[in-house]
Amino acid sequence: MHMTVTRIESSNLLKGCAIVTVLLAPFLIYLGTARSIVDIWNSSETFAHGYIILPISLWLIWKRRQTLALMSPAPFWPGLLLIAICGLGWLLAELGDVQVVRQYAFVAMIVLTAVTILGVRITWSMAFPLCFLLLAVPFGDVFIEPLINFTADFTVWALQATGIPVLRNGSTFEIPTGSWSVVQACSGVRYLISSFTLGTLYAYLTYRSRIRQAAFILLSIVVPIIANGVRAYMIVMIGHLSGMQLAVGVDHLIYGWLFFGLVMFLMFWIGNYWREDQRTLPIETIEIRQGVLGSAATTTTIFSAAAVIMICLAIWPAYANYAERAGFNPATADLSSFKAQWNEVKPFTEWHLDFLPANAAFHRVYQRDQEAVGLSTLYYRNQRHGAGLISSSNRLVPDNDESIWRRAGSSIRREDLSNRTLMIRESRLQGGGQHLLVWQWYWIEGKFTVNDYVGKLMQAKEKFLMRGDDGAAVVVYAPYIANPDEARVAMRDFLNGNLSSLEATLAGNKKQ
Repeated sequence: MHMTVTRIESSNLLKGCAIVTVLLAPFLIYLGTARSIVDIWNSSETFAHGYIILPISLWLIWKRRQTLALMSPAPFWPGLLLIAICGLGWLLAELGDVQVVRQYAFVAMIVLTAVTILGVRITWSMAFPLCFLLLAVPFGDVFIEPLINFTADFTVWALQATGIPVLRNGSTFEIPTGSWSVVQACSGVRYLISSFTLGTLYAYLTYRSRIRQAAFILLSIVVPIIANGVRAYMIVMIGHLSGMQLAVGVDHLIYGWLFFGLVMFLMFWIGNYWREDQRTLPIETIEIRQGVLGSAATTTTIFSAAAVIMICLAIWPAYANYAERAGFNPATADLSSFKAQWNEVKPFTEWHLDFLPANAAFHRVYQRDQEAVGLSTLYYRNQRHGAGLISSSNRLVPDNDESIWRRAGSSIRREDLSNRTLMIRESRLQGGGQHLLVWQWYWIEGKFTVNDYVGKLMQAKEKFLMRGDDGAAVVVYAPYIANPDEARVAMRDFLNGNLSSLEATLAGNKKQ
């Protein structure tokens, strides 16, 4: 009898070691991706909350330890297919350098690894703590632009409703006492992410009804967006009523966080009136149901599942590393062979692109008769994070208060150029008393595209097939005084005569 108990304990210890090892495997195999998440936590206050996500998840799981102790692990073999799908997603994101997709795929593989090695019943009992890990991924920058527009719209509307005249230009507006601008720090994305994270946790701990949980989570999204608009309006009003003496510097950020803290307190205080205390089944009831929860898997089954999971996790980084080496091109691109039919002249503006470093860059200004057009072409090869063609870091205007340039508007246009139809992204820039119209698009895989997502997929496909990752950003710009059509006419004339030559120059570098 004693020997039997010893064997059972030894078997459980071995199974426990195998389970812990395979649960830690994603962190080791995808260490670079895990490090990229932590780097963003360190560099951005917006995502500093990421440090507490894993401890909170572990604490929530620990709270259910008595229930979990009564369950036996039973590998869920279909989970391997889900891990493989996430692994493929990670691979494509790695090849296309889509950091947020890569990070979400990594965290999802942690969750799916737990499902596969432990089984559905155990992981279902800790579904929220596992899914809560997804909030550790630094995601939210995509909302900055819409939030800036909403905040500007709300503030201008509130000022006009108050009877204060407003002259608006994009996200910048003027009132009789001064000029204001809604920049990234004013977008409210920090408030939104913080509120959503706290609201999700609060809803799980406070409510049992799925409807109440969903309603409170929705409230935690809507409230900070509206509250940020109110905050912006209040700050402008404080500055206006104080003769631009208060709330015009760092103090308006302090006012913002104090206001956000008050709003969150009120939201949770009101939500507390509808709380539903969490109830867990008595241990006796669970023991009665233990037969329904499944029998223990053998040590061999656990070890087999662990080995297959490890292989399924490791194959994707291995292929990514192989494809990276196979598609590496040591040559430096050369764009100097491009010769325009127009005359090269001195720049007519001090504006320049705020793009990541490229393998080769070409910046020229051309003129014919009274038409002047600028051309900037940046060629990217052997791309990596921090030096890529399609990145949120590539901007026409730096996102800081020191820049005199502001983007007044942006849209996608269809243009007939050089006997073809081309989709371009058009932006209007203003600064230093000058107006610029800017057209931009990408050249990838020998084709033109303006869509970031399509461009990333094209890059990922090329690298997957080990054909390199060459691509270029093409930017054409021209000045105008009152009507953007003045610049459009000049840019059309320039591209109709020089686009084919530019495309040939880019294609020639691809063949190197």
